[in-house]
Amino acid sequence: MRSQAIIPAIIAKSQSELDEKIAKVAPYSTLIQLDIMDGKFVPNTSIDFDFTLPAASCEYEAHLMIADPVSWIRHHANKVHTILAHIESVQDPAALIEQVRQKDKQVGFVLNPETSLDAIRTHLDDIDQVLIMTVNPGFYGSPFLPEMVEKIAALRKEAPALDIEVDGGITPDTLKQVYRAGANMFVSGSYIVKAPDVEAAVQHMKSML
Repeated sequence: MRSQAIIPAIIAKSQSELDEKIAKVAPYSTLIQLDIMDGKFVPNTSIDFDFTLPAASCEYEAHLMIADPVSWIRHHANKVHTILAHIESVQDPAALIEQVRQKDKQVGFVLNPETSLDAIRTHLDDIDQVLIMTVNPGFYGSPFLPEMVEKIAALRKEAPALDIEVDGGITPDTLKQVYRAGANMFVSGSYIVKAPDVEAAVQHMKSML
């Protein structure tokens, strides 16, 4: 299991917006999440173009909120370090894990709020992390769903060494709840990316751990 991490999430409609947001958060991050949306799996679109990423001291993970993760992995996996696919959009989980491993990348599954741990239970030994959505995906600023805390705690009990990431409505207040439940990686979109002082926002979140 990796150490604790505060992870800014980036939504972008163009390469210039992507570059601008990465430049804003990269100096204060070890890991940046790219929110990939296709307008099908979720209603919005983001980074749905042939993007490029600047060389940086941080790593990148792709959160695939898309209907066809297999095709995306085929074309873009080389650009990132970790690929997180929504289990709800994966037809053959074992095949997707193998596809990512062949690219020599880390792999994890994402669970929407209504999706049970049963959907990934047989794959826990074969993946690097699980991302539990604490909001309904696809938007910045959606309200945190406190009932997801029990899901985090249940997963930590089952998988003591697994990286458990949370995404959605994560602020200093909600971070405390998910941290106590067993999460060790914390994604924050609007709280960090829209902050007037990114460094201060990141440090404030770290102080909650």
